[in-house]
Amino acid sequence: MTTPTAFKAFRIHSDEAGYRSGIEQVSLDELAPGEVVIRTAHSSVNFKDALAATGEGKILRRFPLVGGIDVAGHVVASSDAKFREGDAVLVTGCGLSETRDGGYGEYARLEARWAIPLPSGLTLRESMILGTAGFTAALALYRMLDNRQGPELGPLAVTGASGGVGSLALDIFSRAGFEVHAISGKADQASYLKAIGASEVLGREALATTRPMETARFGGGLDNVGGPMLASLLAQTAPYGNVASAGLAASHGLDATVMPFIIRGVSLLGVASAGTARDIREAVWQHLASDWKPMHLDRICTREVGLDQLPEVFPTMLAGGSIGRTLVTI
Repeated sequence: MTTPTAFKAFRIHSDEAGYRSGIEQVSLDELAPGEVVIRTAHSSVNFKDALAATGEGKILRRFPLVGGIDVAGHVVASSDAKFREGDAVLVTGCGLSETRDGGYGEYARLEARWAIPLPSGLTLRESMILGTAGFTAALALYRMLDNRQGPELGPLAVTGASGGVGSLALDIFSRAGFEVHAISGKADQASYLKAIGASEVLGREALATTRPMETARFGGGLDNVGGPMLASLLAQTAPYGNVASAGLAASHGLDATVMPFIIRGVSLLGVASAGTARDIREAVWQHLASDWKPMHLDRICTREVGLDQLPEVFPTMLAGGSIGRTLVTI
């Protein structure tokens, strides 16, 4: 298959003319080097994408770059023998829209070392409804299980439950056999949260305590917001439970004490999805395609847009108005 001399992409600039982004024509020669070229089928919109596209966060390390930290599509050219024309592949994180061009283009050039063959059990569309958000939620579970988390410790709490990572975590955790409690400030989304896996929906006041230790209420959980809610979740976690930290929607700070760690043996696990080692990355995607595959992907995918509609999505996401996942179809 031949590739075009030019194609559409959502590109981000920062120079003497200012910070700006939008659709433009680019060529493969303008993209970061890589062994695998794909025709893009889907990407997604993550909070990090909104920060990068608008300049609200310092995400990109060089300019200009095509945005989009997720991408999935079919190989059209490869200099690496592991990939052949027509193969379905995906990449999440791994420097996309940070140090190299990302998935918001009709074509993408990828490093073979990070390209994951689409696992049997997932379509390209499903893989990008999952994307970085689903991979992050599943990586959190992977890390918790590796540290002996079990359903017998009690329910897992998920903060920021109506967002992309939170929504997919509810589905993935419940699929893996855990009782899951959603923590959300959006009371009007209770029915949605219960439909995708939450056995209980609690308001933010459930994690409003400021004391260093509270009655153990949760077996552990996944925190997407940071700040006081993370400190409160640690204070309410059962002995030898695990809390995975994956986001900072509310705050990058953590004003807590060591008491949950030294009295109850609670573990705080970091979840850094972008740079996950290849072997773990492959293992997590195999789980996502099989025993941890969410049962409600179509419900969690609440919006589908094309490249031209991307600028409409970012402000809503930054303002906290997004529910579930936004899929980009190219």
